[in-house]
Amino acid sequence: MSRPDLTIAREFEAALAWWHAAGVDCDYADDATAWLADAPLAKPAADANKAGSARGGSAQVSGPASESVAARALPAAPPSPPATLRRDLLGESPPQDLAAFRDWWMTAHGIDTARAFPRIAPRGAANAALMVLVPQPEEADRDRLLSGRQGRLLANILAAMGLDESAAYIAAALPCHTPMADLAMLAAGGMDAVTRHHISLVRPARLIAFGTGLAPMLGANEAEHPLREINHAGGKVPVIVSETLDSLMDMPRLKARFWRRWTQWSPPQ
Repeated sequence: MSRPDLTIAREFEAALAWWHAAGVDCDYADDATAWLADAPLAKPAADANKAGSARGGSAQVSGPASESVAARALPAAPPSPPATLRRDLLGESPPQDLAAFRDWWMTAHGIDTARAFPRIAPRGAANAALMVLVPQPEEADRDRLLSGRQGRLLANILAAMGLDESAAYIAAALPCHTPMADLAMLAAGGMDAVTRHHISLVRPARLIAFGTGLAPMLGANEAEHPLREINHAGGKVPVIVSETLDSLMDMPRLKARFWRRWTQWSPPQ
């Protein structure tokens, strides 16, 4: 039997079939390629110099020209995000006591963060021994703030602290459950002023914020963690900023770290 002639096309087809049978069906490279970059509009400096030498001249491409070609080859930088529009959510006549604040919290325009979930009122009394602040109500909350698993964990934490739940004021930074809430953006939009006004009405002896993302709501940057106290119209409040209640449930080591910080927390003077 005569041997078939192996053309380049058949050799290439056989090589592809061999690699495909080996499970390799893609080509990979370590170096990034700017596929969407504009094609260079001028010759590189080295090519232009060679062309000038071949013609007997001394043509040179200046540095700025070659730099502009390189700059055009790079992908364009993404546009900067628009600045958050800050609003005075409390208005000219902010609530002057907790009863008025609760009414405002449940009816005020401009503070809805998720229309699919109901607003949930805070609970507790003024001058509480401890104010607990969480980012938002639980998803299943309807009539009572923290009525699910987060609330059960909080009740156990308060009991371990030796505090009756009635001695704590429990509040959320947002009026309704808000999936994927951007707390920093909402704070910059004016909700930080609402939170600080709320704290000034409660006048708690101490405050625990369950959620490091709550720092902007308290007038601080997350990078300034740990926040130790906050100033408000009624004075100063010692504060602990901890992980969320969900995180404490999922990671026991965080629960142990929170408890260690609580036991080391000196009482207010």
